[in-house]
Amino acid sequence: MPDAPSEFRYKRVLLKVSGEVLMGDQAYGIDMKTVAEVAQAVAEVAREGVEICLVIGGGNIFRGLSKAAGDMDRASADYMGMLATVMNALAMQAALEKIGVQTRVQSALVMNAVAEPYVRRRALRHLEKGRVVIFAAGVGAPFFTTDSGAALRAAEMGCDALLKGTSVDGVYTADPKKDPTATRYDELTYQDVLARDLKVMDASAVALMRDSGIPIVVFSIREKGSFRKTLLGQGAFTVIRATPAA
Repeated sequence: MPDAPSEFRYKRVLLKVSGEVLMGDQAYGIDMKTVAEVAQAVAEVAREGVEICLVIGGGNIFRGLSKAAGDMDRASADYMGMLATVMNALAMQAALEKIGVQTRVQSALVMNAVAEPYVRRRALRHLEKGRVVIFAAGVGAPFFTTDSGAALRAAEMGCDALLKGTSVDGVYTADPKKDPTATRYDELTYQDVLARDLKVMDASAVALMRDSGIPIVVFSIREKGSFRKTLLGQGAFTVIRATPAA
Protein backbone atom coordinates (compact mmCIF):
# COMPACT_ATOMS: atom_id res chain seq x y z
CA MET A 1 0.00 0.00 0.00
CA PRO A 2 1.41 3.45 -0.87
CA ASP A 3 2.13 5.89 1.92
CA ALA A 4 -0.37 8.70 2.24
CA PRO A 5 0.95 11.86 0.53
CA SER A 6 2.48 14.28 3.00
CA GLU A 7 -0.13 16.94 2.19
CA PHE A 8 -2.82 14.85 3.87
CA ARG A 9 -3.30 15.92 7.46
CA TYR A 10 -3.97 12.41 8.72
CA LYS A 11 -2.57 8.98 7.88
CA ARG A 12 -5.25 6.83 9.55
CA VAL A 13 -8.81 8.00 10.09
CA LEU A 14 -12.17 6.72 11.19
CA LEU A 15 -15.06 8.03 9.10
CA LYS A 16 -18.42 8.07 10.89
CA VAL A 17 -21.42 8.37 8.58
CA SER A 18 -24.97 8.61 9.88
CA GLY A 19 -27.45 6.09 8.58
CA GLU A 20 -29.68 8.97 7.48
CA VAL A 21 -27.03 10.00 4.92
CA LEU A 22 -27.53 6.67 3.14
CA MET A 23 -31.22 7.42 2.59
CA GLY A 24 -30.34 9.99 -0.08
CA ASP A 25 -33.57 11.72 -0.99
CA GLN A 26 -35.69 8.81 0.19
CA ALA A 27 -37.74 8.88 3.39
CA TYR A 28 -36.45 5.50 4.54
CA GLY A 29 -34.04 2.69 3.75
CA ILE A 30 -30.86 2.48 1.67
CA ASP A 31 -30.38 4.48 -1.53
CA MET A 32 -27.68 2.53 -3.35
CA LYS A 33 -26.83 5.53 -5.55
CA THR A 34 -25.92 7.49 -2.41
CA VAL A 35 -24.03 4.49 -1.00
CA ALA A 36 -22.06 4.32 -4.26
CA GLU A 37 -21.20 8.03 -4.03
CA VAL A 38 -19.90 7.64 -0.46
CA ALA A 39 -17.96 4.52 -1.50
CA GLN A 40 -16.36 6.45 -4.38
CA ALA A 41 -15.25 9.20 -1.98
CA VAL A 42 -13.72 6.60 0.36
CA ALA A 43 -12.05 4.75 -2.52
CA GLU A 44 -10.45 7.92 -3.88
CA VAL A 45 -8.68 8.56 -0.58
CA ALA A 46 -7.89 4.91 0.21
CA ARG A 47 -6.11 4.55 -3.15
CA GLU A 48 -3.85 7.44 -2.17
CA GLY A 49 -2.63 5.60 0.91
CA VAL A 50 -4.84 6.86 3.74
CA GLU A 51 -5.91 4.04 6.08
CA ILE A 52 -9.67 4.18 6.59
CA CYS A 53 -12.07 2.68 9.12
CA LEU A 54 -15.80 3.22 8.73
CA VAL A 55 -18.70 3.25 11.17
CA ILE A 56 -22.20 3.71 9.76
CA GLY A 57 -25.25 4.45 11.87
CA GLY A 58 -28.55 2.62 11.47
CA GLY A 59 -31.07 5.45 11.69
CA ASN A 60 -32.18 4.99 8.08
CA ILE A 61 -33.57 1.56 9.02
CA PHE A 62 -34.19 1.48 12.77
CA ARG A 63 -33.13 3.55 15.74
CA GLY A 64 -33.58 2.43 19.35
CA LEU A 65 -34.55 5.93 20.48
CA SER A 66 -37.32 6.53 17.96
CA LYS A 67 -41.07 6.51 17.51
CA ALA A 68 -40.68 3.25 15.59
CA ALA A 69 -39.46 1.58 18.77
CA GLY A 70 -42.70 2.57 20.51
CA ASP A 71 -42.87 1.21 24.03
CA MET A 72 -40.37 -1.58 23.31
CA ASP A 73 -37.79 -1.96 26.05
CA ARG A 74 -34.63 0.02 25.28
CA ALA A 75 -32.27 -2.97 25.20
CA SER A 76 -34.30 -4.85 22.56
CA ALA A 77 -34.71 -1.70 20.48
CA ASP A 78 -30.97 -1.00 20.61
CA TYR A 79 -30.14 -4.54 19.48
CA MET A 80 -32.44 -4.04 16.49
CA GLY A 81 -30.57 -0.81 15.76
CA MET A 82 -27.29 -2.73 15.83
CA LEU A 83 -28.64 -5.15 13.22
CA ALA A 84 -29.54 -2.15 11.06
CA THR A 85 -25.90 -1.00 11.16
CA VAL A 86 -24.82 -4.44 9.92
CA MET A 87 -27.16 -4.11 6.94
CA ASN A 88 -25.68 -0.71 6.11
CA ALA A 89 -22.14 -2.06 6.52
CA LEU A 90 -22.82 -4.90 4.08
CA ALA A 91 -24.29 -2.45 1.55
CA MET A 92 -21.20 -0.25 1.82
CA GLN A 93 -18.88 -3.26 1.54
CA ALA A 94 -20.64 -4.34 -1.66
CA ALA A 95 -20.32 -0.83 -3.13
CA LEU A 96 -16.62 -0.57 -2.25
CA GLU A 97 -15.70 -4.00 -3.56
CA LYS A 98 -17.61 -3.30 -6.79
CA ILE A 99 -15.09 -0.54 -7.52
CA GLY A 100 -12.09 -2.64 -6.51
CA VAL A 101 -11.50 -1.64 -2.88
CA GLN A 102 -10.74 -4.56 -0.57
CA THR A 103 -13.07 -4.28 2.41
CA ARG A 104 -13.73 -6.19 5.60
CA VAL A 105 -16.78 -5.92 7.87
CA GLN A 106 -16.19 -6.65 11.54
CA SER A 107 -19.23 -6.95 13.79
CA ALA A 108 -19.38 -6.50 17.55
CA LEU A 109 -22.25 -9.02 17.49
CA VAL A 110 -21.11 -12.46 16.32
CA MET A 111 -22.65 -13.33 12.94
CA ASN A 112 -20.01 -15.37 11.17
CA ALA A 113 -22.09 -15.96 8.04
CA VAL A 114 -21.87 -12.30 7.00
CA ALA A 115 -19.04 -10.61 8.93
CA GLU A 116 -15.87 -11.23 10.86
CA PRO A 117 -16.10 -10.92 14.63
CA TYR A 118 -14.42 -7.78 15.93
CA VAL A 119 -10.78 -8.59 16.73
CA ARG A 120 -8.58 -5.55 17.29
CA ARG A 121 -5.30 -7.03 16.09
CA ARG A 122 -6.94 -8.45 12.97
CA ALA A 123 -8.53 -5.08 12.20
CA LEU A 124 -5.15 -3.36 12.56
CA ARG A 125 -3.61 -5.89 10.16
CA HIS A 126 -6.35 -5.23 7.60
CA LEU A 127 -5.59 -1.50 7.78
CA GLU A 128 -1.87 -2.10 7.35
CA LYS A 129 -2.67 -4.13 4.21
CA GLY A 130 -4.64 -1.23 2.76
CA ARG A 131 -8.10 -2.68 3.32
CA VAL A 132 -11.02 -0.53 4.41
CA VAL A 133 -12.49 -1.87 7.65
CA ILE A 134 -16.16 -1.29 8.44
CA PHE A 135 -17.09 -1.70 12.10
CA ALA A 136 -20.72 -2.76 12.59
CA ALA A 137 -23.09 -3.32 15.52
CA GLY A 138 -21.74 -0.47 17.64
CA VAL A 139 -20.00 -1.68 20.77
CA GLY A 140 -22.14 -4.82 20.90
CA ALA A 141 -24.14 -3.66 23.91
CA PRO A 142 -27.33 -1.62 24.31
CA PHE A 143 -27.48 1.93 25.70
CA PHE A 144 -24.48 3.04 23.61
CA THR A 145 -24.84 4.98 20.35
CA THR A 146 -22.90 4.41 17.15
CA ASP A 147 -21.12 7.70 17.96
CA SER A 148 -19.73 6.01 21.07
CA GLY A 149 -18.86 2.96 18.97
CA ALA A 150 -17.02 5.16 16.47
CA ALA A 151 -15.08 6.92 19.23
CA LEU A 152 -14.13 3.61 20.83
CA ARG A 153 -12.92 2.09 17.56
CA ALA A 154 -11.01 5.27 16.65
CA ALA A 155 -9.17 5.04 19.96
CA GLU A 156 -8.51 1.29 19.61
CA MET A 157 -7.22 1.66 16.06
CA GLY A 158 -4.93 4.55 17.01
CA CYS A 159 -6.58 6.86 14.46
CA ASP A 160 -5.19 10.34 13.87
CA ALA A 161 -8.70 11.80 13.62
CA LEU A 162 -12.38 10.93 13.73
CA LEU A 163 -14.19 12.47 10.75
CA LYS A 164 -17.94 12.80 11.06
CA GLY A 165 -19.63 13.06 7.66
CA THR A 166 -23.01 14.77 7.97
CA SER A 167 -25.47 16.66 5.79
CA VAL A 168 -24.05 20.06 6.85
CA ASP A 169 -20.50 21.42 6.52
CA GLY A 170 -19.60 21.66 10.19
CA VAL A 171 -20.94 22.63 13.59
CA TYR A 172 -23.20 25.67 13.73
CA THR A 173 -24.52 27.96 16.46
CA ALA A 174 -27.99 26.62 15.57
CA ASP A 175 -29.52 24.28 13.01
CA PRO A 176 -28.69 26.03 9.69
CA LYS A 177 -31.64 24.31 8.01
CA LYS A 178 -34.02 26.05 10.42
CA ASP A 179 -32.14 29.23 11.32
CA PRO A 180 -30.66 31.21 8.39
CA THR A 181 -28.67 33.37 10.81
CA ALA A 182 -26.74 30.38 12.19
CA THR A 183 -22.97 30.65 11.79
CA ARG A 184 -20.41 27.88 11.47
CA TYR A 185 -17.59 27.36 13.95
CA ASP A 186 -14.18 26.79 12.35
CA GLU A 187 -12.77 25.41 15.60
CA LEU A 188 -14.09 24.30 18.97
CA THR A 189 -12.61 22.61 22.01
CA TYR A 190 -14.02 19.41 23.45
CA GLN A 191 -15.06 21.43 26.50
CA ASP A 192 -16.93 23.93 24.29
CA VAL A 193 -18.99 21.11 22.81
CA LEU A 194 -19.78 19.61 26.20
CA ALA A 195 -20.48 22.89 28.02
CA ARG A 196 -22.70 24.30 25.24
CA ASP A 197 -24.42 20.94 24.71
CA LEU A 198 -23.75 21.15 20.98
CA LYS A 199 -25.34 18.16 19.25
CA VAL A 200 -22.23 16.99 17.43
CA MET A 201 -21.83 13.57 19.01
CA ASP A 202 -23.07 12.23 22.30
CA ALA A 203 -21.19 13.38 25.39
CA SER A 204 -19.53 10.02 26.09
CA ALA A 205 -18.06 9.94 22.56
CA VAL A 206 -16.71 13.50 22.87
CA ALA A 207 -15.24 12.71 26.29
CA LEU A 208 -13.48 9.61 24.95
CA MET A 209 -11.98 11.59 22.06
CA ARG A 210 -10.85 14.25 24.55
CA ASP A 211 -9.21 11.63 26.77
CA SER A 212 -7.58 9.98 23.74
CA GLY A 213 -6.43 13.28 22.23
CA ILE A 214 -8.07 12.48 18.89
CA PRO A 215 -9.54 15.48 17.02
CA ILE A 216 -13.10 15.33 15.68
CA VAL A 217 -13.62 16.86 12.24
CA VAL A 218 -17.21 17.56 11.15
CA PHE A 219 -17.86 18.08 7.42
CA SER A 220 -20.52 17.52 4.77
CA ILE A 221 -20.22 14.08 3.21
CA ARG A 222 -22.89 15.07 0.67
CA GLU A 223 -20.61 17.54 -1.09
CA LYS A 224 -18.69 15.89 -3.91
CA GLY A 225 -14.98 15.59 -3.13
CA SER A 226 -15.43 16.89 0.43
CA PHE A 227 -13.82 13.89 2.17
CA ARG A 228 -10.55 14.33 0.28
CA LYS A 229 -10.62 18.11 0.61
CA THR A 230 -11.19 17.87 4.35
CA LEU A 231 -8.20 15.55 4.73
CA LEU A 232 -6.14 18.12 2.83
CA GLY A 233 -7.36 20.91 5.13
CA GLN A 234 -9.40 22.51 2.35
CA GLY A 235 -13.05 23.51 2.16
CA ALA A 236 -15.51 24.06 5.00
CA PHE A 237 -15.44 21.99 8.18
CA THR A 238 -15.22 22.28 11.96
CA VAL A 239 -12.31 20.86 13.98
CA ILE A 240 -12.84 19.92 17.62
CA ARG A 241 -9.69 19.43 19.71
CA ALA A 242 -8.20 20.17 23.13
CA THR A 243 -7.09 23.72 22.36
CA PRO A 244 -7.59 25.97 19.33
CA ALA A 245 -4.73 26.08 16.83
CA ALA A 246 -2.27 28.89 17.43
